[in-house]
Amino acid sequence: MTRVPFAARVAAGVAVTVVEEARKLPTTAIMFPMTVVSEVLASSMRLQQQVTALAIKGDQVIAVLPIIGTPDEEQPSWAVFEDDVPADGEGEVDVPDQEPPPATGRFALYSTPPSETPSSGNGSNAKPAAPVDRPDIVDLVDYDTLALAQLRARLRSLSLDDLQTLREYEDASLRRAPFLTMLENRITTAKAK
Repeated sequence: MTRVPFAARVAAGVAVTVVEEARKLPTTAIMFPMTVVSEVLASSMRLQQQVTALAIKGDQVIAVLPIIGTPDEEQPSWAVFEDDVPADGEGEVDVPDQEPPPATGRFALYSTPPSETPSSGNGSNAKPAAPVDRPDIVDLVDYDTLALAQLRARLRSLSLDDLQTLREYEDASLRRAPFLTMLENRITTAKAK
């Protein structure tokens, strides 16, 4: 049996491969842009990782070197760290009385600054300043212990009368602006239905 020469076998293999790839061409042509984009993105991510690794190494070297003339980072007057407090209890750290700025915008609904919440004097829990009649709905939904998000979840199941009762109770007791706003908005929505 005679054997076909090596060059002829290679040529036949190339011809078969060309035919196979020509059959795959419609699928490959569709996938080619996505393949190119994914390769470019992967390469850019690898480059970013390498640059970040170099920056981290640079930070480590710079932290060890004694650099003269570099100003220390200023510490805000309200920030007190363990290093600032004397270990033996000698002396006091002067911490100015500063309240956080009130929440504004969309975040005002999710937090109530301490200055807006009347308290019974102990400063721990917000209680009504004067005795207020507790409607049944307050106890039924456990209103006084609800966070704003929990109240929002329960509002849709309440009737218009219950909503108005809760609104009047909140106005007469704690007067928390985010709770009042949420109750008023829900009352308006319930009336529109």
